[in-house]
Amino acid sequence: MSYNPDSQPTTALRRRLAELRGADVAPRPMDARALAALAANPGCRRRALLDGAGVDKGALAQALGSPAPFGQSQFAFVRGHAFEARVKGDGGAELMRLVHSRTAAADTPAPEPGEVSVPDLSAPGPEGRAERTRQALERATADGGWTLLDHPMVRLEVAGSHVHLEPDAVAVHPDGRWTVVEIKSFPILDGSADPAKVGAAARQAAVYALALEALGTPGGRVDDRALLVCPKDFSNLPTAEAVDLRRQIATTRRQLARLTRLDEIAAELPEGATFDPARPPAELAGSVESVPAAYAPQCLSTCELAFHCRDRARSEGSVEVLGREVRGELGGLTTVEAVLAAARGEARDTADRSPENSPQEPTGDPAAAALRRAARLRAEALAAVGRP
Repeated sequence: MSYNPDSQPTTALRRRLAELRGADVAPRPMDARALAALAANPGCRRRALLDGAGVDKGALAQALGSPAPFGQSQFAFVRGHAFEARVKGDGGAELMRLVHSRTAAADTPAPEPGEVSVPDLSAPGPEGRAERTRQALERATADGGWTLLDHPMVRLEVAGSHVHLEPDAVAVHPDGRWTVVEIKSFPILDGSADPAKVGAAARQAAVYALALEALGTPGGRVDDRALLVCPKDFSNLPTAEAVDLRRQIATTRRQLARLTRLDEIAAELPEGATFDPARPPAELAGSVESVPAAYAPQCLSTCELAFHCRDRARSEGSVEVLGREVRGELGGLTTVEAVLAAARGEARDTADRSPENSPQEPTGDPAAAALRRAARLRAEALAAVGRP
């Protein structure tokens, strides 16, 4: 997954994505949170195309009449920035102390005051910042000291294009390890934090780790643990825990590899398709529906278009509204109507229609057979208590 300049989108694809977004609409950059959500649902071509084109999905959902209460409150945003500034204050001394205490090798001495290098990563544009970050990482790895990269810029190839990502920080150890640092404003209470929030932070850190791996810097290696820094209990004092990323990295790498290339998705769109929020709602709805989606209830917490996709899935009677686990158990039964029909014994197995096989006990569809058994057991239970 190393970076290759030749893998950049062609001029034709860039022009096509700009047309889909809207001629006068600036692209919305993809961040690690969005990329982690996309990797968790690689079958959703709709999200892949919209994110790849830089479409503002929140504005699109508003134009479609299905706005989602999605995103961080202004209060949480300000609080998070204030906490991050405190953690990184004094040249990152407290942050590097946490890095050393939680992730450094046992025989690695703690950095002394003034020993931590904090290079300037400013440069014009994301490409310039990414190149400056690459150079800083290469230099820090070769020097063999402690280095803190504050808001570095890295890039990762996604669906035939690449996105620029900005971790909170990356710490370079004297032994050449790179530790991704995630700074969050949710608390660690009595040594533990909300598992759902920790999991989301780990998935974001895994995306950053994959982007760092793609650099292929000689002598450097990405730590398979990230440092999660949060407020301790109900104070504003920072504490930290190391989070194992191995499973998230493997899963994210596999899911990103499954994404369909943007040029293939765009090529299947009808003529005149657009996602410009300024267009009429009916036109937007047609364009959105022309791209296949893979809705799941988990989308409600990760995608601005989830309410729209849920309404469509409900109107079509799709079993996706019941969750991925249920959808996987139902096999070829793709609608709620088909599921109910199978439970009533109205759907027969087409693989074996011999007279000795009862319509109530199909031999080739385990899902339908299980539904019939469940319906029969339910009827027997209700009869036993005198209910119809």
